[in-house]
Amino acid sequence: MPDAITNDTKARMAKSIEYFQKELRGFRTGRASTALLEYLKVEAYGSMMDLREIAAVSVSESTQLLVKPFDPTLKNPIAKAIETADLGLNPQVEGEAIRINVPPPSAERRAQLASQVRKLAEETRIAVRNERREGMKRVDSRAKDKSDSLSEDQAKDLKNEVDGLTKAKIGEIDKLCDEKVGEIEQP
Repeated sequence: MPDAITNDTKARMAKSIEYFQKELRGFRTGRASTALLEYLKVEAYGSMMDLREIAAVSVSESTQLLVKPFDPTLKNPIAKAIETADLGLNPQVEGEAIRINVPPPSAERRAQLASQVRKLAEETRIAVRNERREGMKRVDSRAKDKSDSLSEDQAKDLKNEVDGLTKAKIGEIDKLCDEKVGEIEQP
């Protein structure tokens, strides 16, 4: 069934973009955002866990985050994980919670973050192109298979469809990248 190839390729490309969007949430833009810490890995109960699984993260002010561990004994491992995550954040333990002031990034740090976003975008483009290549291989193998009812014209149409899908997904990645870089570069 020709639609199966394009649907499968489309789904795989969508997963790459979904991952890219999730990763973009972790980039700091100068205002406090819970996404900055949600996927931070913390050693808890003998394994590495996402911070959002062991604590409530909230924005207490526009430049301040508040982390309330569900288990108060985890506040020191959480603070240590935040310090070692290379986010440029300095957590302060206050009673049962951890308060984190989010300073605006310096011009140098903004440039570094923008560079990381562009690199991640390129990695995602490569993943989409790899899915394109896999889709094209599947079309070619179906076209060569004499027992398959896929004609040369149908194979050509499928390839054009996969190419169009690739261009659309790469355009989506470029748009997301430009938006995030714009956010980061605003003082």
